[in-house]
Amino acid sequence: MTRGEAIAEEARRWIGTPYRHQAALRGAGADCLGLVRGVWRALYGGEPGAVPAYGADWRDPAIGDALEVGARRYLIAKEGPVEAGDVVLFRLMRHLPARHCGVMVGPERFVHAQEHLGVVEVAMGESWARRVAGVFRFP
Repeated sequence: MTRGEAIAEEARRWIGTPYRHQAALRGAGADCLGLVRGVWRALYGGEPGAVPAYGADWRDPAIGDALEVGARRYLIAKEGPVEAGDVVLFRLMRHLPARHCGVMVGPERFVHAQEHLGVVEVAMGESWARRVAGVFRFP
């Protein structure tokens, strides 16, 4: 099993976890960042740093580009096609910084935490693909 496949398998273990803002506990609750944090813990045993409190409203300008800044600090930016195990950042609106993330489980599918649905696996359809703001891999 490749590293990317192992990361994808871990992300899939989170499917069915209910959506909970700022949570990061498989089976109990997670938001999109909590999912990535949980996968990180499975890989490395702990988190790389404390996560500051953040608002639930992705339109809140006070959040700024914190998600991308964190991704650049702890993950490795990559170019080229997405692969299983990659972390993908999304802009939910063109004029705003990235405010959502997920873990690729194949070239066309990713796992993410969505409000009202929880952690789910979905297709990287055109709607999601045009919102991609960055692709990263775990170190």
